[in-house]
Amino acid sequence: MNNKTSQKIIGAAESTTIEWKKSLSVFHEIMETISAFSNTEGGKILVGVSDDGEVLGVQIGKGTIEDLVNKIGQHTDPKVFPKISVKKVGGKDVIVIDVKESRDHLVLADGLPYKRVGRTSPRMSKDEYEGLVFEKHKEKLNFDTDVCRGATLKDIDSSKVQRFLDTAKVERGFAVPAGMSIKDVFERLELSRGQKLLNTAILLFGKRPQKFFVQAKIRAGRIKGTSGQDFIDMKVVEGTIPDLREGAMKFIMDHTKHAVFFDANQRFDRWEYPLRALEEVLNNALAHRDYYSSADVNVLVYDDRVEIWNPGELPKQLTPDRLKEKHRSFPRNKFLAEKLYLIKYIERWGTGTTRVVEAMREEKLSDPVFEELSGGLNVTLIGPGKAFEKAMEHEKLNRIDLNDRQKEALDFVKEKGTVSRKQYAELTRVSLRQANDDINDLMVKRVFRRIGSGSLIRYELAS
Repeated sequence: MNNKTSQKIIGAAESTTIEWKKSLSVFHEIMETISAFSNTEGGKILVGVSDDGEVLGVQIGKGTIEDLVNKIGQHTDPKVFPKISVKKVGGKDVIVIDVKESRDHLVLADGLPYKRVGRTSPRMSKDEYEGLVFEKHKEKLNFDTDVCRGATLKDIDSSKVQRFLDTAKVERGFAVPAGMSIKDVFERLELSRGQKLLNTAILLFGKRPQKFFVQAKIRAGRIKGTSGQDFIDMKVVEGTIPDLREGAMKFIMDHTKHAVFFDANQRFDRWEYPLRALEEVLNNALAHRDYYSSADVNVLVYDDRVEIWNPGELPKQLTPDRLKEKHRSFPRNKFLAEKLYLIKYIERWGTGTTRVVEAMREEKLSDPVFEELSGGLNVTLIGPGKAFEKAMEHEKLNRIDLNDRQKEALDFVKEKGTVSRKQYAELTRVSLRQANDDINDLMVKRVFRRIGSGSLIRYELAS
């Protein structure tokens, strides 16, 4: 057998998926590698090859392979029965143990878990193994219906309970008898189990929810430009789910454009992004996030878009593209979702994402971008950019009632930047008193705003 054929069988070198063992006498090391291959991406163990790749061969007796198969099964949990074959390499027998990747990466060798890292098979840490066990059973666990350890009614804000009940009565007709105690309200809402409170009770009504769930917060940032990590402002929002949504909405509104103007009878109010779309995305992020994850919900505001990310991938029945279409609801936190339904934060039928699409289209904006990113769902709302300011200026001038003098002064300010009362009077050929009346009217209608003081007072376009 030539060297090329030999290398094809035993490999050119040890790797993530190839391991050489000199003989069956190092059975313990073979078992560690079987666990490591099972818990990574599988691989082949070649018994009868030295550490430097020399083919030593092994003696194969009548029951050698059968005994090896049974012995491997006895020393693994869950039992592993790899495919074992014998290859002739240079006239010598080499045992090939072909190990497949396990589905859950939880194979133990003599009671211990191993993983494959390059050409080595180190033992997993306790945290790594427990993390894999958790991932395997996560779908059977329900964060929202678990008992919140250490929480009592002293951790509940009664004013938030009352606000919830008032809203639920108005929005869904959900009512409880007047004067009902919080304990009885929680029993009615199934938010307690005996004397113990459920996690949902703390998420909705806790005085300090982050005392129990440090991950239940929103990390918000305003980034300069359209890319990069140059933060203009940053904030960590804490509190209950309603507090989180309110705080995140305020942050977004503080860092996006807003047009307000008046005529004699009406107020016109328009935001750069439809608030309904932003609220829906935040509602979904808070209702459906993976609360077992240590990650925060992220809100990033750029010059041209808003991105909202929550930990927790989509359920297997959905894809990002399906979120733009009619689809069923598969809530991760079903019990929590039922409570948020009562205050109209979410609907039961999977319409939240389609309402986001509708709200964006009503404002003639691009459809939202839904994508799975870093183990979570990222939603991008693309804004109108500079077109927003031009559109609002056009709408303002077409909706509000301006006289010819005011329109002439407006063109002047667009060109020069500012105008004084004296300049206004001279430009429009009116008295200072009339100029003052015209300018005051423009300020009431949010067309002009005053800058400076005393004799240096001038007027510029209101933003």
